Amino acid sequence: MLHKFLEPGDWFAPKKYGYGSGLPIAWQGWVVMGAYMLVVLGALLAIGTGDSVAIIASTAVVLGATVVLMLIARKRTRGGWKWRSGEDDDTPRGGSRGGRQRPKGQR
Repeated sequence: MLHKFLEPGDWFAPKKYGYGSGLPIAWQGWVVMGAYMLVVLGALLAIGTGDSVAIIASTAVVLGATVVLMLIARKRTRGGWKWRSGEDDDTPRGGSRGGRQRPKGQR
């Protein structure tokens, strides 16, 4: 099963606006997100004890898990991480059909 998990391919969709990843688009991405949520939930339960050592350890665990999630998402996002302003990257600039633009008023 591990060989299926490590197959090449995109696990996350790119964000339409801004920088980074959107939601998962493959089951591997959902598994990574689920594992991250379990780590955060476990850390929250440990923080609930009120022990200062548990709070510090939980904070470190959540920060480490967040860094790992970001590294995986960055590597497995379709098109990579770059700034996006809502325009489709495949659409040619200056119109949806491509070609030469006409000045205003001419048909």
